Formats: sequence, structure tokens, C-alpha cells
Amino acid sequence: MTSTEQTPDVKRPGDILALATSTSPWSPAVVAGAAIARRWGSNLTGCYLDPALRKLTGSEADSEPSVLGLLLEPRAEFADERAAFESFARRSGISNADWIVARMGLAHSLRWLGARHDLAVIERDMVPASGLLDVLGEAILSCQLPCLILPPRLDREIRFERIVIGCNGSVEAIRSIHAALPFLRVARQVTLVDGDMRNGDEGRPHFDPFIYLLRHGVTPRPNYIRASSAMAGEILLKEVENIDADLLVMGAYGHSRVRERVFGGATRRVLEEAVVPVLMQH
Repeated sequence: MTSTEQTPDVKRPGDILALATSTSPWSPAVVAGAAIARRWGSNLTGCYLDPALRKLTGSEADSEPSVLGLLLEPRAEFADERAAFESFARRSGISNADWIVARMGLAHSLRWLGARHDLAVIERDMVPASGLLDVLGEAILSCQLPCLILPPRLDREIRFERIVIGCNGSVEAIRSIHAALPFLRVARQVTLVDGDMRNGDEGRPHFDPFIYLLRHGVTPRPNYIRASSAMAGEILLKEVENIDADLLVMGAYGHSRVRERVFGGATRRVLEEAVVPVLMQH
């Protein structure tokens, strides 16, 4: 990775959203979100979602929330949690912090809050394994926000020294690379796994991830592959293991239909099996 004075400035995440699953001790998403906010001088929002609401699927995911459905200002009974969070943020070197208790399911909460944040930090196991795609996957697809998905039982400091990028040429992959630029610029090693064969869509504007990264001061090690979507997920996870990566960057490919969520094979595989943080965006 190289960076010069001529390298274009990259917008750093100004507002970080951390979805908390516990307050004593603070859950991994809060700790990781605070570390990211401290590094870049960002504002930090902690949002607690009741365990019962994290499991909501079906009709809840298809209904529109009311303005009162998402509680943006904690009620009196949450004053102690708010004070504890603000104290934690100050000790972590964060000047501006806010505490929210959500009253809607995960997908709606993340969509509403995503409108005013630059990055969401989420624990993969905040939902049961049976709801990984229907609940967490739906939230990622609908929020239009870069999401940093933490693996279960993350108990180490979050770092971004070795990063693997998966790019298949899709809009989702391009968005994820653009969102990851602040992390890529500080990495010591970046590996680009490029599987874009550009078949079947010759009319689209060409995007070369290698050239794009060079223009932003990142010199990746390219690895060109030809594989199915399912195999691409396996290849990405293997590359993460090979270089002992701290982060995987990839698009969240999929779409939502009534009562059915359809995910690309690589997205599904990585969501289910990644053992490092994954930066995804739909």
C-alpha cells in the first residue's frame, strides 16, 4: 500500500452505528465501533435492540414502521444505560456519542438509522443461526449502508492490516470497495480477488478494481479467478486464511421478494462461515 500527497482524499466514516447486544460488558460491536470512531474522530451511536425484536421475520419485515415505532430518544428507564455509554465513549477517546433503544425489528431499525450513518457494526450472532439470512441478510440488503459484520465470539482488538477484497464486477462489489477505502488506505497488505469475467453485460461501463485502487493510493496484489458464485465464496474464505487477513471486503449480492430472500452463493457462504470481520454493502 502506498500513499502520496497526490492521492485523492477519501471521506472517512463520520458517523458510526454500533448495534449493541449487551451493555455489561459492552458487546463486541460496541467495542469495535468505538475503536473505529476513535481512529477517525467519528461520532458514535450505540443502538440496543431487544432480543425478542432481533428474531422478527415474515410480516414484520414487510410492514412499514411508524415514526413512533423507532425510539430515537431513550425513555427515562434507559437513562442509566445512556450515561454508561457516554462514559464508555469518553474513556475511549470519543467526543460525540449517542445512545438509542430501537423499538422495531432489525431490518427496519437499520434502514431508518442507516439514513444518517456511514457504517454499521453488527455481530453476526446477534440473531439465531436459523434467522441469519431472513433477518440479518434482509437487514443488510435493505439498509443501503456499509455493514461491518463481526464473527461470533470476537474477543480480540479489531485491526485492518491485511485485507482481502472480493470483486465480481457487480454494483454491490463496487460499492463495497468504495466504502472500504478508508480501511484499505491504512492496510499493510491488500489482496484483490477479481472474478469479473464481464460476460452477458457488455454494455455496462467498465470498472477495473485494480486501477481504481491504485488511483486511491492502494496497491493490491491481484488474483484473477474464474469460478461459480458458490466456489467464489470458498476461494475468498481460503484467501483470508492464507494471508491471515483481518478483514474481507465484498458486495452483498441478493434481492428480496415477498416472503423470500434470494442470496448469491458467495454472499451466503461468507455470511455463514467467515471467521473475520466482513465489510459488505448491497
